[in-house]
Amino acid sequence: MRYATLAATLLLAGVLSACGANDPQGPGATSHERKPVPTGNATAAEVAEESRGDLDCPANIDTPARAANAPVDDVVGVRPGLTFEEAANAVLCTGELLVVSPASTRGFDIKTYGASIRQGFSARFAEERVEKTSQQIMKEMQDEAMARSGNAVRADMKAGQAKWYVTTMGMPGEERVIAVAREEWFAEGRNPTMESVANALVQKYGEPTRRQVLPHIIMMSWVYDPSGRFAPETSPLANRCVAMSDPDGGTSFSPDCGIVVAAQIRPMADNPALSQLIQVGVADQAGGYQALSQTEQALEAAEMQRRAQQVHDAGKNADGPQL
Repeated sequence: MRYATLAATLLLAGVLSACGANDPQGPGATSHERKPVPTGNATAAEVAEESRGDLDCPANIDTPARAANAPVDDVVGVRPGLTFEEAANAVLCTGELLVVSPASTRGFDIKTYGASIRQGFSARFAEERVEKTSQQIMKEMQDEAMARSGNAVRADMKAGQAKWYVTTMGMPGEERVIAVAREEWFAEGRNPTMESVANALVQKYGEPTRRQVLPHIIMMSWVYDPSGRFAPETSPLANRCVAMSDPDGGTSFSPDCGIVVAAQIRPMADNPALSQLIQVGVADQAGGYQALSQTEQALEAAEMQRRAQQVHDAGKNADGPQL
């Protein structure tokens, strides 16, 4: 097996595009991925309606629920083991303005042999669509370039919004969730205290393996081994097993770890006692490692079978050389 302990890291788009991955028209693509790109001015609500289509909420989940004694492993109902479609619908049902986009700029460094594997999707709040003139587009590009040159920090979310990234793996049409991360910015004027958010996390996930309070930032993690046993702070797994709480961050998987939950609570700039945002992520470390290994092995076996069939067919149909 060619995977190291941290089996696979999320990479940039170039790796995947060469493999032909993340084709939204591939096997098992959901209906909201198949629609043509709309044009013309539209409100955020109209943009969301165009993308979401005929969505029924709450989402229909056929995947069996986790065992009663298993670690709590969901983020607002989205958890490892759900199918791509179940997870996408569950995410959409958490907010009327959320829209899902298949992963196109990140994925795992595995050989796909040209197969279209849906390695995940992101979800963000829809924004109004405005047809812009070439002059407006040029000005926006210039403004962005100036901001980058001045190292300006621009938040990509607003108060009251949320964004997701869900990582999936499996054979085409059979992809299932192996990790999920969500970020939520609390609505303006309705920011909870930092401590109340931490208490809510403990109420859901239990006492954490680790709790760190950096300057105004609270970081918490819950670590389990592959058999589902809780790992206390004194366990070697406490530092070795991680999950990414940031939807924009990469992730990795190890067969030595089980379910891992990570959370970050960040404060408001003008009042560090109040929370501006929360990030929560879950990774099925051993399950994700196994899914990556099995998927790559199955793809390789299918490729070897295809080549063998070509050789067999060549024995019957190929032209001989002119000598």
